[in-house]
Amino acid sequence: MQWIQDPSQSNVDTLKKVRRDASRHFRNKKKAYLKVKIEELESNSKINNIRDLYRGINDVKKGYQPRTGIVKDEKGDFVADSHTIMAGWRNYFSQILNVHGVSEVRQAEIHTAEPLVPEPSALEVKLAIEKLKSHKSPGIDQIPAELIKAGVGQFAVRFIDLLLLCGIRRNSLKSGRSRS
Repeated sequence: MQWIQDPSQSNVDTLKKVRRDASRHFRNKKKAYLKVKIEELESNSKINNIRDLYRGINDVKKGYQPRTGIVKDEKGDFVADSHTIMAGWRNYFSQILNVHGVSEVRQAEIHTAEPLVPEPSALEVKLAIEKLKSHKSPGIDQIPAELIKAGVGQFAVRFIDLLLLCGIRRNSLKSGRSRS
């Protein structure tokens, strides 16, 4: 502030020195921070903590990115205050989620694009089991194909019972998905 009141050469030199010291201080702080960050990345690499390693690398590559917490309110104005934002979300979800009266809610018909497909027969399951490739790694159930093929007769019947119990359709079998 002295430089503004009295812009003499000594005050200008003092201001330059203070700025230089501040820049040096922050440069050293940044260097120390990056050194700690690099050591952290190295330790994550050594202990095979890959997720944290890549997160740290991405953080360093992207640099500082400030978050903007600006939302439009009901009137269409921009709001940046966190309490006002939270109150707005509270009102929004209370209007959507709070249903007053059961008579207002009607049962909606559900239309699907999938036609109704009959459950697979024992013959179809046997044919599917015979088509399984041998010497491949087991799926998520950890049952090898060879084991399934070895007990085709008994397994097919039990498998169909299980499918009927779970309500799985042929479409989900073909696409490789299972529904429960």
